[in-house]
Amino acid sequence: MKTGNRKKISLLLIPLAVLITGLAIWGPEALAGYRDRHILDRIRSQEAENSTAGYRYALSSNDKLYILSKCLNNQILPESDQNAMTRPEENRSLDYQELTGTYAMVVNRKDANGQEVEEKDGIELCNQGIRELKETGILPESVRELTEWSYSAVLYSAIDVPEPRNNVLVWKISFDTGRGTADRSDRILDAYVDADTGRIYEFYVRTDLSKWQDVDPDVIIETWAAYMGLEEPEEYQGSNPLSETTPYFKKYTFSGMEDGITVVTVGFYEGINELFLKISR
Repeated sequence: MKTGNRKKISLLLIPLAVLITGLAIWGPEALAGYRDRHILDRIRSQEAENSTAGYRYALSSNDKLYILSKCLNNQILPESDQNAMTRPEENRSLDYQELTGTYAMVVNRKDANGQEVEEKDGIELCNQGIRELKETGILPESVRELTEWSYSAVLYSAIDVPEPRNNVLVWKISFDTGRGTADRSDRILDAYVDADTGRIYEFYVRTDLSKWQDVDPDVIIETWAAYMGLEEPEEYQGSNPLSETTPYFKKYTFSGMEDGITVVTVGFYEGINELFLKISR
């Protein structure tokens, strides 16, 4: 290569080398500054997955049953037509929000994720539970699902007041003759439904069964315990025959919190053909 050409190439390479060196030194800083101008002092929002799901204290099925039973045992509720007729008129309705003590039932307007709920949500959840109880054989196939115009649904928090993290969210489902039909045949009359799982803690239902002999309480309680995810039940010893308003019942116990027990009763009202499974109170 001629000497003149070499000099020209050298003169061209010198500015290029200076440019490359400058970019290497100041380029990253300039790029960072450019990005900062588009990020800093600006509010940006991004939807996070499960943004409404916060921490919830985990309770076993036995513990949840125990807490709910303790809350209900401190109150007088119209569990069925038969039981309601045995109480004075002034005791048939209570303002749950006024109750205080170790355990309390508090009216709730939101689910576990803080979302507003409506009656239809509880009714749909109860229908899910009815279908499951039919599949297990606890409820006869003839039992009808709920309709919005015949039932009321209220959401409650059953709370261990000294330890409020111990709480159970439940729907109280009630047949309401004032809303529509008065026909009670093959209908759930009252029920408590877990607001998280849709499983039914207790129920009163009119059936096509006509005699206590048609009911096998041992099979019902064992099947229900498996359905609820509970430990094995034990037969309740020394049951008082006057503890119920019907002679046709059998009681069982489940272990609860702090060595406590929950008593669950399977019973039947002959004449009105009403089967019930309840947390005793």
